[in-house]
Amino acid sequence: MTKEELYDIAADAVNDSELKSGEIPAIDLYVDQIINLISSKLEQGSERYRDRQLTKTMINNYSKDGIIMPVKGKKYTKEQVIQILCVYSLKSTLSIGEIKRLLYGAYSSEGFGEADLVRLYDRHQDIKQENRDYARRLLDEIMDNNSLDVSDDSDYISTVCALISLSAHLKSIAQAMIDEKFPVPVEEEEEEKEKDKEKEKKKEEKAKEKAKEKEKKKKKDDTAEAESGGTDE
Repeated sequence: MTKEELYDIAADAVNDSELKSGEIPAIDLYVDQIINLISSKLEQGSERYRDRQLTKTMINNYSKDGIIMPVKGKKYTKEQVIQILCVYSLKSTLSIGEIKRLLYGAYSSEGFGEADLVRLYDRHQDIKQENRDYARRLLDEIMDNNSLDVSDDSDYISTVCALISLSAHLKSIAQAMIDEKFPVPVEEEEEEKEKDKEKEKKKEEKAKEKAKEKEKKKKKDDTAEAESGGTDE
């Protein structure tokens, strides 16, 4: 692969298309209208993002988890739509709990309201656009700094690994910043620990059940093999 071909791949990879606040109607919207609005915008970006559709279930879960403001009736205000878009934009990197703390942190600021959320969202979109270009420059810089030649298979894999490690480090920094400024409430932390214990317990029970089934199958196969051997004699 040539550098030029890699740059084409990189350009397509960061070509996700997201709604700007000015593209959201000022009137309240039904769930289907929100989904159609976002789907239409996705069509303008790279094909790789088109399977990441927003669904009714996702929106309902955001509401149940308390990430977006309670809905009155069946329609969502522009502020709620932007809250949904914030979650939708961040959920591929952060957990729902982290996003919730981040949004709660914003709303905990004195006097923070819809206009502030719109400004925050617009600024996020502007910076994200800059980061699309910055990501491609970083790719170039990583290859140059490490003398990586993507036409070589080994260097190609090294480039992929370098990008993954950078992504992981940046994600860890973002998570650490959230933990520092908006720590998990003690009650939630205890609740999460209990959930983790319960998950681990279920995992162990499942593993034991699987082991039993495996042993049972082995005994059955051994018995069948023994009987088969006896018949041959």
